[in-house]
Amino acid sequence: MTELNIVYGSLESLLPEVRAYVTSKANLCRPDRVHICDGSPAEFKLLIDAMERTRTIKKLDADRFENCWLVDTDVRDIARVESKTFICTKNVDDTVSETKYGALSKLGNWMSVESMDFLLTRKRFPNSMAGRTMYVIPFSMGPVGSPLSKIGIQLTDSAYVVTCTRIMTRVGKPVLDYLQSHPDTKFIRCLHSVGRSIGMMMSWPCDPDNTVIAHFPERNEICSYGSGYGGNSLLGKKCFALRIASTLARDEGWLAEHMLILGITNPEGKKKFIAAAFPSACGKTNLAMLQPTIPGWKVECVGDDIAWMRYDDEGNLRGINPEAGFFGVAPGTSMKTNPYCMKSLHKDTVFTNVAYTSDGGVYWEGMDEEVDLDSVHVTSWDGRHWTPESSFTAAHKNSRFCTPANHLETIDPAWEDPKGVPIAAILFGGRRPDTVPLVFESFDWTHGVFVGSSMRSMTTAASLEGVVKRVQHDPFAMRPFFGYNFGHYVQHWLDVGKKPNAKLPKIFHVNWFRTEKVPGAHDHNKRKERYLWPGFGENCRVLEWIFRRTDEEDVAIKSPIGYIPKPDALSLDGLHEPVKVDKLFAVHKDEWMNEVGKIREYFDEQIGSHMPKEIVTELDKLEERVKAM
Repeated sequence: MTELNIVYGSLESLLPEVRAYVTSKANLCRPDRVHICDGSPAEFKLLIDAMERTRTIKKLDADRFENCWLVDTDVRDIARVESKTFICTKNVDDTVSETKYGALSKLGNWMSVESMDFLLTRKRFPNSMAGRTMYVIPFSMGPVGSPLSKIGIQLTDSAYVVTCTRIMTRVGKPVLDYLQSHPDTKFIRCLHSVGRSIGMMMSWPCDPDNTVIAHFPERNEICSYGSGYGGNSLLGKKCFALRIASTLARDEGWLAEHMLILGITNPEGKKKFIAAAFPSACGKTNLAMLQPTIPGWKVECVGDDIAWMRYDDEGNLRGINPEAGFFGVAPGTSMKTNPYCMKSLHKDTVFTNVAYTSDGGVYWEGMDEEVDLDSVHVTSWDGRHWTPESSFTAAHKNSRFCTPANHLETIDPAWEDPKGVPIAAILFGGRRPDTVPLVFESFDWTHGVFVGSSMRSMTTAASLEGVVKRVQHDPFAMRPFFGYNFGHYVQHWLDVGKKPNAKLPKIFHVNWFRTEKVPGAHDHNKRKERYLWPGFGENCRVLEWIFRRTDEEDVAIKSPIGYIPKPDALSLDGLHEPVKVDKLFAVHKDEWMNEVGKIREYFDEQIGSHMPKEIVTELDKLEERVKAM
């Protein structure tokens, strides 16, 4: 065993179990140096200096951006790699279902623990950190010490990962102090290396041909090799907060979900909290930071991506945002779509794969009103001169900003409350150009679980491995993030609803993206459509109706798919253009019979006998109601 070269911090600051983990992995990966993170400003300067030396990071104009930086990744390392992401358990059906046809479900990739251990310890991690620093990151998902929070220890050879993890979680000395005072605390082991290859860019080492991300829920461990990008390397995010946390939630009786949490207050000062699950890049951040257009209403953000929810002693389902920052999709974010977010990006922010302007700023598609393109030159994320006439985009379509949550003007005062906030409603939704109304309410909890399990949405840019621009099933907006068998996951949701004395939130489905054909459009090769609903700040009108329904107001009528607003129940006063309400809420028999068929086929092909009977019954009941239309 090689003696560790500690260049920052002290091994004595670590619990014996943490120290043993660090030593074991250092002897596998063989870094030249070990840096134990404390989260201090002095440490941040060391990280920035290291990245500036390797030209990994570029400082933005100090007159307009305070402590903001730009990073461009290798062109082969720009998104989550779902096909190379695995759940490793003893039994295959702990991870994936056997479908009706005898194949394995695609809701999760399984590999045996033994096979993955061989791959990682023999083929990937040996000497992977040679010549580099191993950073030891103690981090807390959720406020340090909250009963809803969890602790992780990430080892990485990427200063970029440390910098972003400092933004996205609570890092350093407070976590170490908590572990010292609570030595029995279980922590999640997280090992990450960018790999031995330097990739195509000296400034962005990676090994994309050999990338693998492995989760071991039975031993609370995550290992990631070969990618330095986002969800592949910031292991506290999707890997911990969803895949591993969902298995912890199953075992401990709570929920770990791909959901925003917002607080909404009416003109009388009454406040409620809403959680909402949308697939990545479908507007979660915009909704979480919504600027209401109805006078007197206020929306505040608790979190924009992850929700951990647990019952309190009174039966209230309380939720926390386990993250401390926002890792949002940049393209489409603008002063029009999300002004609060844009204002928060001028301080302590790391931008990844956005374009760079000649005056020291940033640009991405959608920012046309914020950047004078006639007076600045734009360099695209991959180093090319860009103009609005270019055939390629300035920013990568999955480019990101990473910024602290507490910089947001509308951050909720209770966003770090260790008790969490009481959830009054849960929303599911996605991009659907047809079939699905603007909003409907489930008949009860079981029907709501069915609605979540049968979600479908247009594919997005967050993962670029699939076919873009087609409707696919994305149950609970968790398709890439399940930590265990989806059929068991659905059963867990049903069980959560059966807790004695539980005050269950109402469940809704929303769809801001229903379209109609543009009159006079005759190009059959390219459908020309427009949205029926204005979206963005006007979505508060839907939230207002949901707010009223949580108070049991009589503002809904029954439809075959759920409760929809009564005529005139949706506030439309003040809209700049009239809304075609009949089209927004139309439920067409032929479309919904097709929907039933697609759902049944999906259940058979992906879940099979593992799907709880209650959910199959809900599908049968939906089919009966649609047939009776």
